[in-house]
Amino acid sequence: MPYLNNQYVSDITFIDSLLGFAVTFNDTPGDTGYVLKTTNSGNNWYIVFQNRADFNRVIFLNESTGFVCGGSGSGTEYLYKSTNAGKNWFLISTPNVITWNDMFIENEDTIWLANESGFDGGLFRTSNGGINWELKFFSTLYNPLKIYMYNSRIGYICESDYLFKTTNSGDNWILQPGKQAFRDIYFADSLLGWKSNSADLINDTLVKTTNGGLNWFNIDVPRSGAIYGGNISRFNGMRYFSHINKDTIWGSGGAISYPGNVYRAILFKSNNGGLNWLIQIPDTAFRFSGFFFNIFLNKNHGWAYQTNYKGIYTTTGGDSTFFTSIDEAVFSQPDNFILKQNYPNPFNPVTTIEYEISSKGFINLSVYNIQGKKQTELVNKIQNTGNYKVNLNGSNLPSGVYFYTMFVNGNRIQTKKMMLLK
Repeated sequence: MPYLNNQYVSDITFIDSLLGFAVTFNDTPGDTGYVLKTTNSGNNWYIVFQNRADFNRVIFLNESTGFVCGGSGSGTEYLYKSTNAGKNWFLISTPNVITWNDMFIENEDTIWLANESGFDGGLFRTSNGGINWELKFFSTLYNPLKIYMYNSRIGYICESDYLFKTTNSGDNWILQPGKQAFRDIYFADSLLGWKSNSADLINDTLVKTTNGGLNWFNIDVPRSGAIYGGNISRFNGMRYFSHINKDTIWGSGGAISYPGNVYRAILFKSNNGGLNWLIQIPDTAFRFSGFFFNIFLNKNHGWAYQTNYKGIYTTTGGDSTFFTSIDEAVFSQPDNFILKQNYPNPFNPVTTIEYEISSKGFINLSVYNIQGKKQTELVNKIQNTGNYKVNLNGSNLPSGVYFYTMFVNGNRIQTKKMMLLK
């Protein structure tokens, strides 16, 4: 992106493989904020609108119609709309607040705006494109910082700690159990959803619900361990993630540290809804210290950006090589040796691992913790062609993430991840 006067990117969206928009923010009253556009997948960006404002969000319904929201930093709120792909923008009248922290656009008529101020903030909705607004939530303690609607009836808001849910289009909001704020959130259906919150790196980085947000359980990514000659470090939460479908998730956060204070940003990918994670290290010469945003439109086209105008783009679904956090590359598996996913997973305390071999060889099957330290050897002998099962009893192991690796004649075949929950 071009130089933007020390502004940082606060939001990015892509409408298709070529067309994208971004907005900037720096929290200094009176500074110029920018709306940027690309028509060639991010290879070039140019400014399409600027104002003395901090822009927090950009959302486009299609290639023509989009919205940006924010404020002046000194008490003036802004909601702008474009109907010609960002060429021109006009101001929509909104309630008087300090700024708009977030918005959700259902359609051109139905717009939600959130402001966290306990004095004049709250959650507002219009159903006629901004002609009239109604206050849908207000609390001096819990005014919303974020808003997400799964559909016109079901939605979620949060402030810095607490999560509320509506099932009747915002007429009533129910406080959900626990401290469950979100930075990014996505629901595949009314029950199955994921959210991230990098404010709590220990307990709530990426979590999943299967009952509509009543309960959440941790599906966190590897945040430590040796990998590819370095170590996972600078993990500051999976701030944003992208869903291609209910199984495939891409996430960003953290980097690999090497001697001499060299860092390479990493991406995470799951093919089973977050149960297991693999790592990619796409940064070779750029030396990014971490990715903030990531946007995947489909299995091939995706972007990952920092907040300082730089990012990467793939048209092939990322690189072909993935890693686990125990310095293990996962390549295409040989047809004659198959290591299967353990079951049940998560487990407590016993789980079964199956594997197949089509030629006689010396088989080693070992279990490691997330730091790469071997915990036990399940198999260590010559075996003939056949299908095999082996049980792991985790009674003497603490709860956590573990990896099991299959070696054949001393060569690594594959590593898989499992979780022990006691």
